[in-house]
Amino acid sequence: MKISVFGSGYVGLVQAAVMAEVGHDVVCMDIDEHKVANLRQGLVSIFEPGLAALVREGLEAGRLHFTSDDQLAVQHGQVLFIAVGTPSRDDGSADLRQVLAVGEAVARYREQPLIVVEKSTVPVGTGDILRAHIEKCLLKAGRLLQFDIVSNPEFLKEGSAVADCRRPDRIVIGCERDEVRDTMRDLYAPFNRNHDRVLFMDLRSAELTKYAANGMLATKISFINQIAELAEHLGADIESVRLGIGADSRIGYHFIYPGCGYGGSCFPKDMRALIHTAEQAHCSSDLLQAVETINLRQKHKLFERIKAFYKGDLRGKTFALWGLAFKPNTDDMRDAPSRTLLESLWAAGASVRAFDPEAMQQTQLLYPDEPKLMLMGTPESVLPGADALIICTEWQPFKAPDFQLIQQRLKAPVIFDGRNLYDPDRMADKGFIYFPMGRGQSCNLPIAQQAWLEVSKSA
Repeated sequence: MKISVFGSGYVGLVQAAVMAEVGHDVVCMDIDEHKVANLRQGLVSIFEPGLAALVREGLEAGRLHFTSDDQLAVQHGQVLFIAVGTPSRDDGSADLRQVLAVGEAVARYREQPLIVVEKSTVPVGTGDILRAHIEKCLLKAGRLLQFDIVSNPEFLKEGSAVADCRRPDRIVIGCERDEVRDTMRDLYAPFNRNHDRVLFMDLRSAELTKYAANGMLATKISFINQIAELAEHLGADIESVRLGIGADSRIGYHFIYPGCGYGGSCFPKDMRALIHTAEQAHCSSDLLQAVETINLRQKHKLFERIKAFYKGDLRGKTFALWGLAFKPNTDDMRDAPSRTLLESLWAAGASVRAFDPEAMQQTQLLYPDEPKLMLMGTPESVLPGADALIICTEWQPFKAPDFQLIQQRLKAPVIFDGRNLYDPDRMADKGFIYFPMGRGQSCNLPIAQQAWLEVSKSA
């Protein structure tokens, strides 16, 4: 099948590459000519495991093509995926200008019948808006075109997007006509062989399904973070609580890991958009607003703990930081908790030496002239003489480090862990002053401060 994909970000590029892998003839269009030139050479600017190799395979097989020519892309595919950006406006609503621009290109250049697929995350009702916009452009140009609008939201996780696209747990398709259903079923047949993963529904229900899914996952994260805060005050261990509630199959273990907040390209943006949609529909958004509020507060938790431990004075201190990306296996820094922490530490007069396996370049682009930031080449190189180690992202290399080396190189054996990577009892046995999230007495500031004073005296 001939397929066009507008947008070569995470969603568009993964969708294009995986569709080409199973045999479809795919043209991926982007307005960034420099990016397109790189992609034609197999150079992928985003880090996503397996993606670069898949793009190169598609190019070599002649089934994956890149262009900045919107006319060529519109005329190529019988199915056209819209996977462009829908960033948040100041009021939380999604900016649909790029989506509507694709609609204008369709009205301008398309002559044969076409299925237009919303792959971008868009507010409920966008399909109707897009249809009306294309029809208006067609009328203005004095042209006729048979086209259908389909909602086919993505459920990819950054860090495992290729695997998620190859083996989806569900394929949600919102459309109206039987002929369109048949075409979409044929399109996804290679991904639907083991058992039927396709869920057909109406357009608006499909649009809402994406937001509802991300809203539920974000809610689980904020819930466990609030329970972790309660555990700290009550002397309970959130890890035991997590295991206890996760054993209930109705709850499960996914997304109930306490930490320093969620970030990335989806959850923060989608929660804001869902809250805005609820307000526009004159519906209550109390729970959604609480989820967002808890997460914003959680992003400040590490800094507040660090500031309290040093009794409010961070001037002249240097902190070693492991992890910058919002999650492992990605270089994405959008709404990353590390950014809140970095900016708060700098404002308080502290400097940071940081390492991340993949997000160093993105961090440099975000903070090109920040004198209080030093990006280092290895996890070990951030440690010498630092006042404490802070962990923001749960990368695999951080999970079993050389604790003796850490203790030798830090000025004092203090670790603030925003991802609960280590066991508090073992850390205490090793002589560390260790601050995880929600693990009872190990989060007790007065006890830790006294231990720190004793360490300082012995040193």
